[in-house]
Amino acid sequence: MSSDETPNVPAPRNSREAVREKAQKVHAQQSRARLMRRIIIAAVAVIAVGAIGTAVTMAVTSQVSKPQLSPSGMESDGVVVTDITSMSTSAETPETPTPAPSEAGTTASPTPEPSASQAVDVHVYVDYLSPDAGKFERANARLLAQWIEDGAATVSYHPVALLTASSNGTKYSLRSAAAAACVATHSPEQFYAFNHDLLDDQPEVGSDGLSDQELANLAGAVGVDNAKVVRSCIQDGDYVSWAKEATTRALKGPLAGSDDLVLTAAPMIVVNGEAYVGALDDPQELSTFVMSVASEAYYESTTPTPTPSTTSTPAP
Repeated sequence: MSSDETPNVPAPRNSREAVREKAQKVHAQQSRARLMRRIIIAAVAVIAVGAIGTAVTMAVTSQVSKPQLSPSGMESDGVVVTDITSMSTSAETPETPTPAPSEAGTTASPTPEPSASQAVDVHVYVDYLSPDAGKFERANARLLAQWIEDGAATVSYHPVALLTASSNGTKYSLRSAAAAACVATHSPEQFYAFNHDLLDDQPEVGSDGLSDQELANLAGAVGVDNAKVVRSCIQDGDYVSWAKEATTRALKGPLAGSDDLVLTAAPMIVVNGEAYVGALDDPQELSTFVMSVASEAYYESTTPTPTPSTTSTPAP
């Protein structure tokens, strides 16, 4: 072989074409990779949007399909108590106020007490987290129970939720009002005992309050009928929406039995359409107020019987 032979080296033109062709292949690969990434991102976005849309649709459908339940056996969002079960309380029934002698030394006419024929209409609006509502119940439970048993008064309890924001986000006022509605609906004979226990031993304002399970346990402790149904009603929050709406109705008014009263605090006691503004822990004062209202109703409903006049016969 001659030393003059030229090695097999590609011409410059061929080398440039090879580089260009390789660059084109790399560019094409990169383009395909970018396209695939875009397709994958778009697909993921479509799936995500679809999942969100499905979740929203399911949530809306669930809300729409779930009926807004309302408790039964209520009048104007209140539970009329007609049966008193046993309850433990240290409150004593106050004696009936004794009429004071008149200045002339004679005994004044006694104020008519509530009677079955002139039963007063008592409405008690309670928030189960309200300390004042608990104070009123502990002081006056026996008095109200006696009036109910004697037929001297019709007493209705109205569960409301004014302190929903005062239980660390657990909405205890709302949940306990809904729980009371569950007992009133499925075991009305035990409502009074359940209502009394909720008020007699309250959680403190600012605490978590009782859980739904504990509320259901309390209902079981007072001997509710249909215990499983009551428990399910409480834990599923069947009447939470009702409790919220009932509170709104009370705030707008008028309150049951009144012309223009609206809910301003809990408890709020309305007797024959008149708001009681006396001491919450004084049964004697409450009794005096109720008998005063009953007296007004009594005299307003009593009309004098006309006496037939005697016509003289003219002499012949």
